[in-house]
Amino acid sequence: MNIAKMLLASAVFACVAVPGSAFADTASKKIALSNNYAGNSWRQAMLTSWQRVTGEAVKTGVVAAADPFTTAENQATEQAAQIQNMILQGYDAIVIDAASPTALNGAIKEACDAKIVVVSFDGIVTEPCAWRIAVDFKGMGASQIEYLAKKVPKGGNVLEIRGLAGVSVDDEISAGIHDAAAKYPQFKIVGSVHGDWAQDVAQRAVAGILPSLPDIAAVVTQGGDGYGAAQAFAAAKRTMPTIVMGNRQDELAWWKKEKDASGYETMSVSIAPGVSTLAFWVAQQILDGQQVKKDLVVPFLRIDQANLETNLSTTQAGGVANVEYTLDDAKKVIATAK
Repeated sequence: MNIAKMLLASAVFACVAVPGSAFADTASKKIALSNNYAGNSWRQAMLTSWQRVTGEAVKTGVVAAADPFTTAENQATEQAAQIQNMILQGYDAIVIDAASPTALNGAIKEACDAKIVVVSFDGIVTEPCAWRIAVDFKGMGASQIEYLAKKVPKGGNVLEIRGLAGVSVDDEISAGIHDAAAKYPQFKIVGSVHGDWAQDVAQRAVAGILPSLPDIAAVVTQGGDGYGAAQAFAAAKRTMPTIVMGNRQDELAWWKKEKDASGYETMSVSIAPGVSTLAFWVAQQILDGQQVKKDLVVPFLRIDQANLETNLSTTQAGGVANVEYTLDDAKKVIATAK
């Protein structure tokens, strides 16, 4: 055997002997975002983060395309049809913020059967072939009651503002709130409305229920509804309760104004809209041959009295306090997954 053949044989042996040492090139791969709803500031920020981060990835040749698609309404049937169209259009991966944890499983299974990688985030799915990037939404809900137990130890009546009806995120945050409230019986949830994670919807919903409610000590929320709740209480000339905020700029600005005027104190919590960029990088890594566990968890983003000004200063008007993820961030999340 001549030297050239010996070197070739050694190279082939090295590739076989060290599986996973070389990965597929993703420069020709196409990734799509399937988004079920865009009617609030969080979803708009999520889409902006996606376009900013994936646009750079396309520009630098990491992937060939990273196209976002949003359904007109939060309808699982429409999103399922959207996913089926993505299959026909030849996408290599689909990143999805799902309208339902179960109703899209059929379309997702079709995508998996077509060798398409499916990564769900925020609104995750239960189809086993898909990956899931989740926040501990129950823990996020429970953290609000736990905060109130320290701030208002004597308790009181609580108004709950929920998110978008029928979405798993709404159900999980609400479950966390109610589970925690059961541990702190000094708090009584006396009313519940859906605010759709939008301040204008929340304001109307709270204004509609307030006349039937007793004195309210606190309002627990899901994000995008705190400022609307404050406006409703002010318009009704009701005593302003402790309103848990959801990291939106209008909420943080109102909180700072009230803090400066009267020492108003609360906390704010939400999932960072930039989680869409983490989902993109996870999909890219799977396409690149990396072994990734099916379930990944990221922490929620909490703002307290001490770091309010810092977070407000970095949150653009009309936006949401945010974290955008890099490829290195995604690799760390993948590496530390349990």
